[in-house]
Amino acid sequence: MKRLYTWVLSWAHTPYGSIALFLLAFTESSFFPIPPDVLLIALAISIPLRSFRYAIVCSIGSLLGGIFGYFIGYMLMETIGFRIIEFYHFKDNYEYIQHLYREYDAWAVGIAGFTPIPYKVFTITAGAFKIDFWVFSLVSAISRAARFFIVAGIIYHYGEGIKWFIDKYLNLLTIIFVIILIAGFVVLKLFL
Repeated sequence: MKRLYTWVLSWAHTPYGSIALFLLAFTESSFFPIPPDVLLIALAISIPLRSFRYAIVCSIGSLLGGIFGYFIGYMLMETIGFRIIEFYHFKDNYEYIQHLYREYDAWAVGIAGFTPIPYKVFTITAGAFKIDFWVFSLVSAISRAARFFIVAGIIYHYGEGIKWFIDKYLNLLTIIFVIILIAGFVVLKLFL
């Protein structure tokens, strides 16, 4: 895994960094284990003025990859989808994920899209459980773009000095954001 991680980072030092970022974001949303954040951070730190451009590339790749994952679950669950879920050790949680969809609908995808939870598991199961495609796409676009634009914004404003902070506290920062997001939904539900 460390070798794979190093290989992903090596793309930041090539003229194909943006293409690699798009492909990494696409594949991570449907089956690949390395999150695109590592390459997004490396590219953004190498040219901070392009941070937001890299976030757009990452967001589009991730959304399209999530849609691909959705269709894997929708049409190929028995042949491919279950294999991917087994690879990430989520087969025992399959029914629990189905419960999350029943309870929270596509918002379960939104939480997975922003957090360290393997997003690909939720894109595939969203298709398998026939979550509304348009709602799935909208929530995926919002959650993934929020995640990548926050990283890009921090690097744009703080540059190289913030890299160690992001590397060390990314999981904690995403958990805090999810708590704020859930609190916002609870408040909206109470008042609407």
